[in-house]
Amino acid sequence: MSIALPSSSLGRVVRGTGPGLLLAHGAGGGIDANYGPVMDTLAAEHTVVGPDYPGTGRTPRAETPLSLDGLADELVATAVEEGVETFAVAGYSLGAPVAIRAAARHPDRVTALVLTAGFAHPNPRLLLAARMWRDLLRANDLEHLAGFLSLIGLSAPSLDAVGQDDLDAALKTTAATIPPGTPEHLDLLIDHVDVRADLTALTVPTLVISTTLDQLVTPHHHRQLGDAIPGARYAEIPTGHLPFVEQPGRWGSLIRDFLRDSRT
Repeated sequence: MSIALPSSSLGRVVRGTGPGLLLAHGAGGGIDANYGPVMDTLAAEHTVVGPDYPGTGRTPRAETPLSLDGLADELVATAVEEGVETFAVAGYSLGAPVAIRAAARHPDRVTALVLTAGFAHPNPRLLLAARMWRDLLRANDLEHLAGFLSLIGLSAPSLDAVGQDDLDAALKTTAATIPPGTPEHLDLLIDHVDVRADLTALTVPTLVISTTLDQLVTPHHHRQLGDAIPGARYAEIPTGHLPFVEQPGRWGSLIRDFLRDSRT
Protein backbone atom coordinates (compact mmCIF):
# COMPACT_ATOMS: atom_id res chain seq x y z
CA MET A 1 0.00 0.00 0.00
CA SER A 2 1.44 3.33 -1.07
CA ILE A 3 1.92 6.12 1.43
CA ALA A 4 0.42 9.42 0.34
CA LEU A 5 3.07 11.95 -0.63
CA PRO A 6 3.21 15.51 0.70
CA SER A 7 3.85 18.47 -1.53
CA SER A 8 7.57 19.17 -1.49
CA SER A 9 8.97 22.46 -0.27
CA LEU A 10 12.51 21.43 -1.13
CA GLY A 11 14.56 23.34 -3.66
CA ARG A 12 16.13 20.99 -6.14
CA VAL A 13 18.59 20.38 -8.95
CA VAL A 14 17.30 18.47 -11.97
CA ARG A 15 19.84 17.32 -14.53
CA GLY A 16 20.18 14.84 -17.36
CA THR A 17 17.93 12.31 -19.06
CA GLY A 18 17.33 8.60 -18.63
CA PRO A 19 16.27 6.43 -15.68
CA GLY A 20 15.52 8.32 -12.48
CA LEU A 21 18.11 8.89 -9.77
CA LEU A 22 17.18 10.66 -6.53
CA LEU A 23 20.01 12.03 -4.37
CA ALA A 24 20.02 12.24 -0.57
CA HIS A 25 22.86 14.35 0.85
CA GLY A 26 24.57 14.45 4.23
CA ALA A 27 24.08 16.50 7.38
CA GLY A 28 25.41 20.01 6.99
CA GLY A 29 25.93 19.33 3.31
CA GLY A 30 23.81 20.06 0.26
CA ILE A 31 23.44 18.74 -3.26
CA ASP A 32 26.10 21.02 -4.75
CA ALA A 33 28.55 20.37 -1.90
CA ASN A 34 28.10 16.58 -1.73
CA TYR A 35 27.25 15.63 -5.30
CA GLY A 36 28.50 18.54 -7.43
CA PRO A 37 31.84 16.85 -8.28
CA VAL A 38 30.05 13.71 -9.60
CA MET A 39 26.95 15.33 -11.08
CA ASP A 40 28.19 15.26 -14.69
CA THR A 41 28.95 11.53 -14.39
CA LEU A 42 25.53 10.74 -12.91
CA ALA A 43 23.53 13.01 -15.23
CA ALA A 44 25.14 11.47 -18.32
CA GLU A 45 22.93 8.38 -17.90
CA HIS A 46 20.12 9.46 -15.54
CA THR A 47 17.49 12.04 -14.85
CA VAL A 48 18.99 13.21 -11.58
CA VAL A 49 16.80 14.91 -8.97
CA GLY A 50 18.78 16.45 -6.12
CA PRO A 51 16.72 18.05 -3.33
CA ASP A 52 18.42 20.25 -0.75
CA TYR A 53 17.33 19.53 2.83
CA PRO A 54 15.81 22.42 4.80
CA GLY A 55 18.41 25.06 5.54
CA THR A 56 20.82 24.10 2.76
CA GLY A 57 21.33 25.25 -0.80
CA ARG A 58 18.04 26.24 -2.39
CA THR A 59 15.77 25.39 0.55
CA PRO A 60 14.81 27.70 3.44
CA ARG A 61 15.48 26.58 6.99
CA ALA A 62 12.78 24.49 8.66
CA GLU A 63 10.57 26.07 11.30
CA THR A 64 9.87 22.72 12.98
CA PRO A 65 12.11 19.72 13.81
CA LEU A 66 12.87 17.27 11.02
CA SER A 67 11.63 13.69 11.09
CA LEU A 68 13.14 10.80 9.17
CA ASP A 69 9.79 9.73 7.70
CA GLY A 70 8.91 13.29 6.77
CA LEU A 71 12.24 13.97 5.09
CA ALA A 72 12.18 10.67 3.20
CA ASP A 73 8.62 11.32 1.99
CA GLU A 74 9.48 14.83 0.90
CA LEU A 75 12.49 13.66 -1.10
CA VAL A 76 10.34 11.08 -2.88
CA ALA A 77 7.68 13.73 -3.51
CA THR A 78 10.30 16.01 -5.08
CA ALA A 79 11.20 13.38 -7.67
CA VAL A 80 7.55 12.64 -8.46
CA GLU A 81 6.82 16.36 -8.86
CA GLU A 82 9.57 16.47 -11.47
CA GLY A 83 7.86 13.70 -13.45
CA VAL A 84 10.19 10.94 -12.24
CA GLU A 85 7.84 8.21 -11.04
CA THR A 86 10.40 5.50 -10.23
CA PHE A 87 14.06 5.93 -9.39
CA ALA A 88 17.18 4.66 -7.71
CA VAL A 89 18.23 6.53 -4.57
CA ALA A 90 21.84 7.40 -3.79
CA GLY A 91 22.31 8.31 -0.13
CA TYR A 92 25.48 9.76 1.35
CA SER A 93 26.15 9.82 5.13
CA LEU A 94 22.86 10.94 6.77
CA GLY A 95 21.37 10.48 3.30
CA ALA A 96 21.88 6.71 3.62
CA PRO A 97 19.24 6.18 6.34
CA VAL A 98 17.03 8.71 4.53
CA ALA A 99 17.36 6.59 1.37
CA ILE A 100 16.69 3.38 3.28
CA ARG A 101 13.56 4.82 4.86
CA ALA A 102 12.40 6.08 1.45
CA ALA A 103 12.75 2.56 0.04
CA ALA A 104 10.93 1.06 3.02
CA ARG A 105 8.03 3.49 2.78
CA HIS A 106 7.81 3.68 -1.02
CA PRO A 107 8.80 0.26 -2.38
CA ASP A 108 6.74 0.83 -5.51
CA ARG A 109 8.95 3.77 -6.48
CA VAL A 110 12.51 2.91 -5.38
CA THR A 111 14.32 0.62 -7.84
CA ALA A 112 17.84 0.47 -6.35
CA LEU A 113 19.96 1.91 -3.52
CA VAL A 114 23.53 3.17 -3.34
CA LEU A 115 24.60 3.89 0.25
CA THR A 116 27.92 5.70 0.73
CA ALA A 117 29.56 6.35 4.12
CA GLY A 118 26.24 5.41 5.65
CA PHE A 119 24.85 4.11 8.92
CA ALA A 120 21.66 2.54 10.21
CA HIS A 121 21.87 3.92 13.74
CA PRO A 122 24.58 6.09 15.32
CA ASN A 123 26.78 4.24 17.81
CA PRO A 124 28.28 6.06 20.83
CA ARG A 125 31.38 7.11 18.86
CA LEU A 126 29.36 8.72 16.08
CA LEU A 127 27.05 10.32 18.63
CA LEU A 128 30.07 11.78 20.44
CA ALA A 129 31.33 13.36 17.22
CA ALA A 130 27.88 14.65 16.22
CA ARG A 131 27.27 16.16 19.66
CA MET A 132 30.65 17.91 19.59
CA TRP A 133 29.76 19.25 16.12
CA ARG A 134 26.41 20.48 17.42
CA ASP A 135 27.90 21.99 20.60
CA LEU A 136 30.54 23.96 18.68
CA LEU A 137 27.84 25.19 16.33
CA ARG A 138 25.57 26.24 19.19
CA ALA A 139 28.50 28.13 20.75
CA ASN A 140 29.09 29.83 17.39
CA ASP A 141 32.72 28.70 17.64
CA LEU A 142 33.06 28.35 13.88
CA GLU A 143 36.87 28.46 13.85
CA HIS A 144 37.22 25.41 16.09
CA LEU A 145 34.29 23.72 14.36
CA ALA A 146 36.03 24.06 10.98
CA GLY A 147 39.15 22.48 12.45
CA PHE A 148 37.18 19.66 14.04
CA LEU A 149 35.29 18.90 10.82
CA SER A 150 38.54 18.85 8.86
CA LEU A 151 40.15 16.43 11.31
CA ILE A 152 37.28 13.95 11.22
CA GLY A 153 36.09 14.61 7.65
CA LEU A 154 39.29 14.17 5.68
CA SER A 155 41.50 11.10 5.76
CA ALA A 156 44.87 11.38 7.47
CA PRO A 157 46.81 10.86 4.20
CA SER A 158 44.81 13.62 2.50
CA LEU A 159 45.17 16.06 5.37
CA ASP A 160 48.86 15.24 5.81
CA ALA A 161 49.49 16.29 2.22
CA VAL A 162 47.92 19.76 2.57
CA GLY A 163 50.20 22.77 2.93
CA GLN A 164 49.65 25.24 5.77
CA ASP A 165 48.42 28.09 3.56
CA ASP A 166 45.98 25.81 1.75
CA LEU A 167 44.71 24.40 5.04
CA ASP A 168 44.23 27.87 6.51
CA ALA A 169 42.24 28.92 3.44
CA ALA A 170 40.14 25.76 3.55
CA LEU A 171 39.33 26.27 7.22
CA LYS A 172 38.13 29.81 6.54
CA THR A 173 35.94 28.57 3.70
CA THR A 174 34.48 25.80 5.86
CA ALA A 175 33.67 28.22 8.69
CA ALA A 176 32.01 30.65 6.27
CA THR A 177 29.87 28.10 4.42
CA ILE A 178 28.22 26.03 7.17
CA PRO A 179 24.54 25.73 6.11
CA PRO A 180 22.08 27.37 8.52
CA GLY A 181 19.98 24.20 8.70
CA THR A 182 22.84 22.11 10.10
CA PRO A 183 21.52 22.13 13.72
CA GLU A 184 18.26 20.51 12.58
CA HIS A 185 20.17 17.90 10.57
CA LEU A 186 22.28 17.03 13.63
CA ASP A 187 19.21 16.86 15.88
CA LEU A 188 17.70 14.38 13.41
CA LEU A 189 20.89 12.30 13.31
CA ILE A 190 21.39 12.25 17.07
CA ASP A 191 17.81 11.72 18.23
CA HIS A 192 15.78 10.11 15.47
CA VAL A 193 17.80 7.92 13.09
CA ASP A 194 17.30 4.18 13.47
CA VAL A 195 16.57 2.17 10.32
CA ARG A 196 17.90 -1.17 11.58
CA ALA A 197 14.43 -2.72 11.36
CA ASP A 198 14.13 -1.63 7.72
CA LEU A 199 17.27 -3.35 6.46
CA THR A 200 16.23 -7.00 6.24
CA ALA A 201 13.04 -6.10 4.37
CA LEU A 202 14.84 -4.32 1.52
CA THR A 203 14.45 -6.16 -1.77
CA VAL A 204 15.98 -3.79 -4.32
CA PRO A 205 19.55 -4.10 -5.68
CA THR A 206 21.81 -2.32 -3.18
CA LEU A 207 25.41 -1.21 -3.23
CA VAL A 208 27.10 -0.26 0.05
CA ILE A 209 30.20 1.89 -0.53
CA SER A 210 32.60 1.95 2.41
CA THR A 211 34.87 4.96 2.80
CA THR A 212 37.62 2.92 4.43
CA LEU A 213 39.58 5.80 6.02
CA ASP A 214 36.43 7.43 7.41
CA GLN A 215 36.86 8.83 10.93
CA LEU A 216 33.31 10.18 11.27
CA VAL A 217 31.05 7.37 10.04
CA THR A 218 33.55 4.54 10.41
CA PRO A 219 33.60 1.30 8.36
CA HIS A 220 31.98 -0.43 11.35
CA HIS A 221 28.74 1.20 10.23
CA HIS A 222 29.23 0.38 6.55
CA ARG A 223 29.76 -3.31 7.34
CA GLN A 224 26.58 -3.37 9.42
CA LEU A 225 24.63 -2.15 6.39
CA GLY A 226 26.29 -4.59 4.02
CA ASP A 227 25.77 -7.54 6.36
CA ALA A 228 22.10 -6.82 7.09
CA ILE A 229 20.73 -5.92 3.64
CA PRO A 230 19.87 -9.07 1.68
CA GLY A 231 22.10 -9.52 -1.37
CA ALA A 232 23.86 -6.18 -0.95
CA ARG A 233 27.07 -5.62 -2.87
CA TYR A 234 29.97 -4.05 -1.02
CA ALA A 235 32.66 -1.79 -2.44
CA GLU A 236 35.47 0.17 -0.83
CA ILE A 237 37.12 3.53 -1.58
CA PRO A 238 40.32 4.50 0.32
CA THR A 239 39.03 7.89 1.39
CA GLY A 240 37.86 9.75 4.45
CA HIS A 241 34.27 10.85 4.93
CA LEU A 242 34.39 13.17 1.91
CA PRO A 243 34.73 11.00 -1.23
CA PHE A 244 33.62 13.94 -3.38
CA VAL A 245 36.77 15.77 -2.21
CA GLU A 246 39.29 12.92 -2.15
CA GLN A 247 38.07 10.42 -4.76
CA PRO A 248 35.26 11.94 -6.87
CA GLY A 249 36.18 10.06 -10.05
CA ARG A 250 36.19 6.68 -8.39
CA TRP A 251 33.04 7.41 -6.41
CA GLY A 252 31.07 8.61 -9.42
CA SER A 253 32.15 5.60 -11.48
CA LEU A 254 31.11 3.15 -8.76
CA ILE A 255 27.63 4.66 -8.56
CA ARG A 256 27.21 4.84 -12.35
CA ASP A 257 28.46 1.31 -13.03
CA PHE A 258 26.36 -0.30 -10.30
CA LEU A 259 23.19 1.43 -11.47
CA ARG A 260 23.94 0.39 -15.03
CA ASP A 261 24.41 -3.22 -13.92
CA SER A 262 21.28 -3.19 -11.74
CA ARG A 263 19.11 -2.42 -14.76
CA THR A 264 20.34 -5.37 -16.83
